[in-house]
Amino acid sequence: MIRTPLRPLARILEARQKGENPDAIERENKRIRHEQMRDASRQRAEGRLLVLGVFFFCAFTVVGARMGVMATTDPTEPRAAAPGSVISATRADIVDRNGNLLATNFETHALYAQPHHMIDPQGAVKKLMAVFPDLNEERLLRDFTGKRKFLWIKKKISPEQMQAVHDIGEPGLLFAPRDMRLYPNGSLAAHIMGGASYGREGVHAAEVIGVAGAEKYFDDYLRDPANGNKPLELSIDMTVQAASERILYGGMKLMNAKGATSVLMDVHTGEVISAVSLPSFDPNDRPHAAVTGDASDSPLFNRSVQGVYELGSVFKIFTAAQAIDLGIATADTVIDTSGPMKVGGFRIGEFRGKNYGKQTVTGIIVHSSNRGTGRLALEIGAERQQEFLKNLGFFEPTAFEIVEASGGKPLLPQRWQELSTVTVSYGHGLSSSPMHLAAGYAAIANGGHKVTPTLRKQSAPVVGPRVMSERAAADARAMLRAVVTEGTASFAEVPGYQIGGKTGTADKPGPRGGYLEDTVIATFASIFPAHDPKYVLIVTLDEPVETSGDKPRRTAGWTAVPVAAEMVRRVAPLLGLRPTVEPDSLAGITLSSSN
Repeated sequence: MIRTPLRPLARILEARQKGENPDAIERENKRIRHEQMRDASRQRAEGRLLVLGVFFFCAFTVVGARMGVMATTDPTEPRAAAPGSVISATRADIVDRNGNLLATNFETHALYAQPHHMIDPQGAVKKLMAVFPDLNEERLLRDFTGKRKFLWIKKKISPEQMQAVHDIGEPGLLFAPRDMRLYPNGSLAAHIMGGASYGREGVHAAEVIGVAGAEKYFDDYLRDPANGNKPLELSIDMTVQAASERILYGGMKLMNAKGATSVLMDVHTGEVISAVSLPSFDPNDRPHAAVTGDASDSPLFNRSVQGVYELGSVFKIFTAAQAIDLGIATADTVIDTSGPMKVGGFRIGEFRGKNYGKQTVTGIIVHSSNRGTGRLALEIGAERQQEFLKNLGFFEPTAFEIVEASGGKPLLPQRWQELSTVTVSYGHGLSSSPMHLAAGYAAIANGGHKVTPTLRKQSAPVVGPRVMSERAAADARAMLRAVVTEGTASFAEVPGYQIGGKTGTADKPGPRGGYLEDTVIATFASIFPAHDPKYVLIVTLDEPVETSGDKPRRTAGWTAVPVAAEMVRRVAPLLGLRPTVEPDSLAGITLSSSN
């Protein structure tokens, strides 16, 4: 802005020439300037008042509109805002191979409190204790009368409990809608499912996360919103699983065992059709993990993959198959099993001091000779034995898709010397899980290809790398059948379903080294039908003892074998296997002319 001088020189000179007072010019210019400044200030003030008026008009309009909306809507309970990012509660269903539901989401409510909104905290505590007797009354009263603004009371409540809390009429008791994980079949396949719990929690939603089993292994898939309408399809057959659990539980009780496990696997795909571990639990109410004692005593312990045991004579068939595969022997090669036999300064004996004399390789498996198997192993050698077992998968945890499987790493000899070669050949000195054993027997059953156990349903056979020749696998299958027809597993015979298998009875190691007296792990590893194998079944009993005779009997032939036979008898029809007549030779049949 250009300012006008109060005493302009031209006017001052002009006024002096005319004899006028120059000070009058200055006074007039001051008056004009003050009037201009006053007018500018008035305009600024009027503008500010106009802006303020518009602001107040808008504010009162918004408040009035909001009051109008609230007046025309139904009243609702106040809800605490959930801090942080939005929590997604979406989780895909889990179904078995036939589409039967194994796990799904269920809409429920949680109960929480805002003590500062309560009218009668003491009365609310008394009434809540009547609805939830398991609550801690003293702690609840301390929380309600203290400085806390928010606390969870129950993470999951039933509709009946929700109504009972509603009837209390306490404004500080509120409900949070959420999804919970529901297992409609209860304890069925509990160790496969594992269980789920809540992760991040807000008032309006909670994050459902897997805590064990398949729920945790496939957690990323199940929580992906893109898979919300696409269930996770497992290889498990719910009907077969239910029958297996019932039979194994009855067998465990009948044989007075402290625990049991079974694995049923498709030999061509590696699909696990059923996997049972007892004792079990209900994943809808998953118990807490034990912090003391033996881990295997907990119902959460999954014996099929975490139970790493010396499985005994079931390993002998691997030694025989490798010897045939390497050309060291045939099924008819005669081996002298007589004693004495010493390796590394240790005497190698037979069960109950028996002496089987000269036996074919088939006879060694049928009679379960330690010395015969050991002598075959010495011919194979430690290096080739290790390579063979490694190819079968006995050196690493199985790839089975539950988180517990990664902890089932086999226990190998620290120094694989000549003695280890012999003892491992008959299932001592190397500890593995029943799932490892199932995969090893599946390789024999399918003609010599490695099998990787899987929990995912497969659409076609999976051909793994070859680990033994087809001839070796065929001879091994014939030996397994002979064990049932002539050897230690005679109780495994099921009419119409030819079973081949091998028994294994191993002393159970003690917690401080050595072996426990009269305490064994009994295992029966089987394939069926033996002439055209489709499935492998492993049954293992922990500390069984059969007491129907004069003396207690603990060997697998008396304990695990009858249980496995009953399981095959019940589940084979469920698997779609029709009873067949076992192929036999034409020896003894004479053809005569019809003329």
